[in-house]
Amino acid sequence: MEKVQLKTAENIALMREAGRIVALAHQAMKSAIRAGVSTLELDRIAEEVIRDHGATPAFLGYPKYGAPNFPATITASINQELVHGIPSATRFLRDGDIISLDTGCHYQGWVGDCAYSYIVGEASPAVHRLLEITEQALYVGIKASVVGNETRDVGTAIQRFVERHGYSVIREYTGHGVGQAMHEAPSIPNWWSQGKRKGRALAANSIASVPLQVGMTYAIEPMVSVGLPATRELDDLWTVVMADGSLCAHFEHTIAITPEGAQILTLP
Repeated sequence: MEKVQLKTAENIALMREAGRIVALAHQAMKSAIRAGVSTLELDRIAEEVIRDHGATPAFLGYPKYGAPNFPATITASINQELVHGIPSATRFLRDGDIISLDTGCHYQGWVGDCAYSYIVGEASPAVHRLLEITEQALYVGIKASVVGNETRDVGTAIQRFVERHGYSVIREYTGHGVGQAMHEAPSIPNWWSQGKRKGRALAANSIASVPLQVGMTYAIEPMVSVGLPATRELDDLWTVVMADGSLCAHFEHTIAITPEGAQILTLP
């Protein structure tokens, strides 16, 4: 098992600045969201904010085995797309869309990583509720991120909350450690126990659980669907969609475990 890298207060201070820059990029993108805007325009906005603050995009050129390096500063995933959508000059937002935006940056050797799902224009109460529950699940996971718990406790808390409200937790993707690299140990699952969704049995989690310690820094990122939790990858080898075409949402913050409890590092 890969060793968890604990961070000093000085390290965390630099990560907080990286997180602040990412949060500012999200604020700028949120202000630009409206029908008719292309996902590539949102990418341009985020990259400009990141570079203007002395940082570099963490996603741009990110490698993946068997696929081209990621070509953009953000991932832009719409409606049934869960994560890793590639921005495009010909993909325009429409009223009622869910647009999930994820981005990260490198600042003085440290990473910030954060994602939000947004609604374009007006949407049904059911869409608003999906986003509300997914975002609340993020804070449930943050609340469970205390010394004395393990990573499985974070996943269990998120899973119980989401399933209690009638939604599915996606299993193929997890949160992760963040530090000098965007993906470090440990994995932070959004679920843990065996369960059922619409009569189908779901396997128990096989990820090793890790005790939480002061100095750990990681991203919690619940991914939630109104349908079944299975996903598939598109032919671009990046975009992940819900296999049943159901709507989904995704929220993420990078946090640090401190003696005072969990602190969110990706705030403006």
